[in-house]
Amino acid sequence: MNNLAQGQALARISALVDENSFVEIGGMITARATDFNMQSKDTPGDGVVTGYGLINGDLVYVYSQDVSVLGGTIGEMHAKKISKIYELAMKVGAPVIALVDCGGFRLQEAMDSLNAFGEVYMNQAKASGVIPQITAVFGTCGGGMGIAAAMSDFTFVADDAKIFINTPNTLDGNIDTKCDTASASYQAETGVADFTGSEEQVLSGIRQLVSMLPGNFQDEVFNECTDDLNRVCTELGNCSEDTLLALSHISDNNVIMEVKSQCAKEMVTAFIKLNGITVGAVANRTVVYDNNMNKAEEFNAVLTTAGCKKAASFVKFCDAFGIPVITLTNAEGFKATVDEEAYIGKAAAELTYAFASATVPKVNVIVGKAFGSAYNVMNSKAAGADIVYAWPSAQVGAMDGENAVRIIYAEEIEKAPDKEAFINDKKSEYESLTESALSAAKRGYVDDIIEPESTRKYLIGSLEMLYTKNEKCPDKKHGTL
Repeated sequence: MNNLAQGQALARISALVDENSFVEIGGMITARATDFNMQSKDTPGDGVVTGYGLINGDLVYVYSQDVSVLGGTIGEMHAKKISKIYELAMKVGAPVIALVDCGGFRLQEAMDSLNAFGEVYMNQAKASGVIPQITAVFGTCGGGMGIAAAMSDFTFVADDAKIFINTPNTLDGNIDTKCDTASASYQAETGVADFTGSEEQVLSGIRQLVSMLPGNFQDEVFNECTDDLNRVCTELGNCSEDTLLALSHISDNNVIMEVKSQCAKEMVTAFIKLNGITVGAVANRTVVYDNNMNKAEEFNAVLTTAGCKKAASFVKFCDAFGIPVITLTNAEGFKATVDEEAYIGKAAAELTYAFASATVPKVNVIVGKAFGSAYNVMNSKAAGADIVYAWPSAQVGAMDGENAVRIIYAEEIEKAPDKEAFINDKKSEYESLTESALSAAKRGYVDDIIEPESTRKYLIGSLEMLYTKNEKCPDKKHGTL
């Protein structure tokens, strides 16, 4: 280890990778700028430690910024060291992990710094969908570095760190005591931060995430399954409201890693294990239970703009890296407010496109309601799901019974002597004919009706059957959604 690499930057790498596995690259590099008294500055490593190591025996490339060198600012050689790490990682097919504590562009190097940082962006763009990119923010991550963090696949933010594009004190109405736009909690709620926690929790979380992900888009993640493949999940039927709990019951040994847990809580995105294989899970949620199993939050069974965007991004990642996707569906429509109406159409289109264009194995389980366009958005058979199951209590249809009756029988309702009795009678008829899981199965829109406690067994069986799935997209450069 080069003795120029000192302090917190190296300590974070050592805490992240397997013991004695880190090998530094470019440790002798220093800044080459001489303007603005730079020739008198000591810039060991030009403020960033770069190299490779192992996490649970798997190769990763890492860079860690050293705030003790010119405030962790990004100079020309600093950025070129990061680009070199990306080039190596793409050649060998291994993740890149950024440990960020950055003071922004180095103003003394002006355009040289700016151009080199643009080269980092280019390498990130090239690496997208080729290797996983993970960023962890421990100090300051602002401006250009904030963009780099957002270009990563997953972003961890330590509780006391700051991440922003515009300096917080330049924003009207941004007051620390009311709304700190750079805080970890704010960025987690808006979906920029995928995970938050103490520095120790962040480093531990990265290790867990790396163990769940393939090293590149051609790799597979498989661990020996020590759980019973036919395990009966007796409590699953009680988890249709809080599907995060349902997913933890389904997963091998209850292993689960939720992504963006503080953003759009009505939409769960998480990695689980099924028969030793990493699976991406997307699930609608109407209740959040706390650790004492008390209802902490409740939501309507509707899709929201934030929820659709969150899920679309997650599905695209899974598809890029060959990770199968399962869905637990309970959606009866879209959130109806003036604010939502401005954005929900585009967001729902993005999620529909993400599911429809994904070529990985896709299995949907309808655990509640699946009505209208909201169902099609949530991985319906028509939109590309390979297998669709439904629990016996599930409802599948164009619209909920009462609203459908009010539209279909509008004139008859006006003439009926007892309007409510007429509506209830027709509602029961409508639901039995068109909204039951059985009626959907008879039409081929549902492949089988399964008991909740057997869901794990059926999902594992379906994914085994779909293991060799090979679906080709139409010949084109790329889609536009």
